[in-house]
Amino acid sequence: MERSQVNRSGEMEVFVQVVEQGGFSAAARTCLMTPSAVSKLVSRLEARLGVRLVNRSTRALQLTPEGCAFYERSSGILADMEDAERSARAGEEPVGRIRLNTSASYAAHVLAPVLPVFLELHPGITLDLVQTDRVVDLLAERTDVAVRAGPMKSSSLVARKLGETAMVIVGSPAYLERFGTPAGVEDLRKHSRLGFGYARTVDGWPLKDKGGTIVLPVAGRVQASDGEALRRLTLSGNGLARLAAFTVRDDIAAGRLIPVLDHLNPGDREAFHALHIGQGGPLPSRVRALLDYLADHGRVS
Repeated sequence: MERSQVNRSGEMEVFVQVVEQGGFSAAARTCLMTPSAVSKLVSRLEARLGVRLVNRSTRALQLTPEGCAFYERSSGILADMEDAERSARAGEEPVGRIRLNTSASYAAHVLAPVLPVFLELHPGITLDLVQTDRVVDLLAERTDVAVRAGPMKSSSLVARKLGETAMVIVGSPAYLERFGTPAGVEDLRKHSRLGFGYARTVDGWPLKDKGGTIVLPVAGRVQASDGEALRRLTLSGNGLARLAAFTVRDDIAAGRLIPVLDHLNPGDREAFHALHIGQGGPLPSRVRALLDYLADHGRVS
């Protein structure tokens, strides 16, 4: 069959329904087809592609690795098609759902205050916000945009810089009154140093020492999976923490946290980027609207 005669988008729609509905019979009901017609369509698709997409059994349907990859790409293509049609019907007004993955710290201290205006500007957009400091696979997690801290690695992701932040070691007044304020590196070794429960680019605290820079490992009895949890642990007097300055600025101003060892700060800064998958072609209007808004109003400083 010539390529021009193949309804590829129709095949994708049926295949996606087979995966999401969990079988041929359920997909047939959704697509208003017979189970045999759905089965034959998937078989023709596999024959045309030259790969097996699903392993069939009497008990369950299981995707092959090729089937998983084809499902993810098909879902994205169909979502982009739907977005294009909605944009055309709405006169290019961005509409649709955006899945945004970001850290709890960025969500609480940067995104939340500016989000109401974005939603007011774009009433056709809904936002699915996922908070984690873990680096996720945007394609596997079906994520449109991710905001991430740290150096950018070479990848297929497209990055837009959202500024950078200084780092600061802080402790609560109650903790410092109980355990004392460290005056140098040796003092700091005796303190509870709260840290992250996962590997980071620099797995410790960089500090000036004897004309150079050392990295002091974290050594607290409590670890956390995100920066906002570390901030709350520090506020509660569980130890010292080295945190992004923008997340503790208000706490320092209010006296809830006190900076320590500023003279040992090496001056390193942590960059923030908004990332999306670069697959060529125009971005969906809803994604472009969010990226443009974050570049103007979601910057870290």
